[in-house]
Amino acid sequence: MASAFFYGTLMHPKVLQRVIKHEGAELEICPAVLLDYTRHKVKRAEYPGIIPYEQGRILCERELELEEKSVRGTLVAGLSEKDIKLLDIFEGSEYVRKGIDVHPLSPLVKLSEYPVDDKALIPSKPPSLPARSELGPPIKAETYVYDLYKRLEPELWSFEEFVQNNAWKWYGDQQPDEDVRWAELEEVSAAQA
Repeated sequence: MASAFFYGTLMHPKVLQRVIKHEGAELEICPAVLLDYTRHKVKRAEYPGIIPYEQGRILCERELELEEKSVRGTLVAGLSEKDIKLLDIFEGSEYVRKGIDVHPLSPLVKLSEYPVDDKALIPSKPPSLPARSELGPPIKAETYVYDLYKRLEPELWSFEEFVQNNAWKWYGDQQPDEDVRWAELEEVSAAQA
């Protein structure tokens, strides 16, 4: 079983469930932070990409605050090989799967116990990140690092804005306008069943 850190559309449990084609009964999830990366808007897209901080600083043309050069997301544990294959298809050639160290911000809980309602996913006032020295030990996981640097905007991507404006398109019956390989995911899932 594998662990992955998600920082964009896949932070929403309903989007994750749609991609992996099951409810995730065996999966565990918690908020987590990836240090020394930045999360940017992808040009003409609703999803983000992350890059190492040094590249992000150049793209933003300024020094970044701790919160800006740390990526909040979710750590998901218990992913199967089939789940990873479907995630690789979903992410496509724009991303490279890479091993990273991520810091959980709370204990893992069953995915079934995690909020899935859009409003519950966005805290009214998220807590500040703890100082590096106060973070718990890192956990090895994989994440998808954006590979097309020139398609990133300097503006940092907001999960809150995604949930408020676009998430419903990604987990509902309607397919988003993005170049997501929904049909390919269906074919692979059916072939592996």
